[in-house]
Amino acid sequence: MRPNLTLISLVGLASAGMINPAFADGAAIAQRGTDHGTPACASCHGANGEGMAASGFPRLAGMNAGYLQTQLVALAKGQRVNPVMSPIAKSLSAEERAAVAGYYASLPAPATAAGATPHANPAGERLALQGRWAQGLPACIQCHGATGAGVGATFPALAGQSSIYIENQLHAWQQGARAPGPLGLMKVIASKLSATDIRDVAAYFATLPVSTANGRTKP
Repeated sequence: MRPNLTLISLVGLASAGMINPAFADGAAIAQRGTDHGTPACASCHGANGEGMAASGFPRLAGMNAGYLQTQLVALAKGQRVNPVMSPIAKSLSAEERAAVAGYYASLPAPATAAGATPHANPAGERLALQGRWAQGLPACIQCHGATGAGVGATFPALAGQSSIYIENQLHAWQQGARAPGPLGLMKVIASKLSATDIRDVAAYFATLPVSTANGRTKP
């Protein structure tokens, strides 16, 4: 009778929500990795999710959870290709991806960008704020927000992000290594940018104060 009673008890606990086999600890994954070999996110993205700008590793702290989760799914499914992140995303379960995205979204964004930022020039600012309509290029801020803080789960924050990371992503769209995004916008936009355009607009956003859509920053 005891084995049956134990089984009944476990079933009852699970039904009551006291046992959750799908539970994933986002903070633990970020800081220590997983028991099945996924490395700690902090190794590349910094202890507090601030990123490593000089190496092109983006800030994650304060980013939108839906956006982060969408990118992890895209990496896991091969819709976005990166030699470092693709195998990491594939090693995470759906629950783990959601948990780590939620963890980083809950962290305050750093008040200033991590590491040195490049010097911005007027050309990058013009592209970001005005676009180049003669070429069919809209202003970046039309989708990414007036301060570069991002808009919802679709358009990520660019303010204070690593210029190397931004450059790499624009090149990835040009090369087809990233899905084109909503309405195919980013692939079309990136295809119209020269290498100089990419460098200039990335430098502009990297010099902006780090901000988040909900205004949560770390003092």
